[in-house]
Amino acid sequence: MPALDVTEARPEHAEAVADIICRSFAARPVLDPPSTATEETADSVRAALESAGGLIVERRGRPMGALLFDESRPGLLGLRRVSVDPQIQARGVASAMVGVAEDIAEERGKDGLWLHVRAELPDTVRFWERRRYVPIGGDGTLLEFGKTLWLARELPTAEDTQALAGRLAALLRAGDLLVLSGGLGAGKTTFTQGLADGLGVRGPVTSPTFVIARSHPSLVGGPSLVHVDAYRLGSAAELDDLDLDASVDEAVTVVEWGEGLAEQLAPNRLHISLERRRAAPGDPLGTAVAADEPGDEDDMRVVTIRPHGPRWVGVPLRSTLLGTC
Repeated sequence: MPALDVTEARPEHAEAVADIICRSFAARPVLDPPSTATEETADSVRAALESAGGLIVERRGRPMGALLFDESRPGLLGLRRVSVDPQIQARGVASAMVGVAEDIAEERGKDGLWLHVRAELPDTVRFWERRRYVPIGGDGTLLEFGKTLWLARELPTAEDTQALAGRLAALLRAGDLLVLSGGLGAGKTTFTQGLADGLGVRGPVTSPTFVIARSHPSLVGGPSLVHVDAYRLGSAAELDDLDLDASVDEAVTVVEWGEGLAEQLAPNRLHISLERRRAAPGDPLGTAVAADEPGDEDDMRVVTIRPHGPRWVGVPLRSTLLGTC
């Protein structure tokens, strides 16, 4: 099957985009109140494309899908009129558009995306949920979904690791859960030390491997930091025995080695992965270092942060940590 060609729509695509939108929405079940999408014209679409842009999907030159962008909300990219030719449903057109839209949101320095979905269309709701969009509001039958983009950054030194964590601390509040993963010497405790400095909690922060969990009270009237090392725990049940539920709503909880164990503590969380990389000629990212290899002060770290849950929708995660605003 020929590949899909997903490109940014230009004003000269207005007629084709309007046609796809009208045919796509006209083929949907009758809704109350009805969608206004079928009222789109080439002129209204052209104005939208000139204002914020959009996407068009073609295969062998034939238009097959389209959407319009909305930049009315600071730091976010809205998706409007997401449409697929009703004669070619279930061929990956919508998924391809969403992937490109997220890339464009990243290129434009956005923190995330949002859109409206009709509650009477359960298949559409499931489509967005499968792509990690979460409901963040609604008015009757009109649901609002959102997604915060994940990010990755190189951290050449331990100081860079702590500085990034310190900036993240400014976004944290009581009840936040951070699940840290990465091999031995990847920088998980170093990252937590940066968080502690940013939160203004009592130190020192060291690896709690042998005591499993430590609580660091705030010195500035903010939330305390609960620092957990799950390295010696064999199951989520053993983590549950620590009774962290009693403090998770009142503190910022960081669980090292927590992937696959700590997710039960809160539906809203940040998954933070740290990876050691060793410089390689001609490769700016270097090569990954195995978890059991000895550490090297010159090893670079790469951190990946993935938000989960509605708590993080609308939070300026990328712009704060990457300096894109």
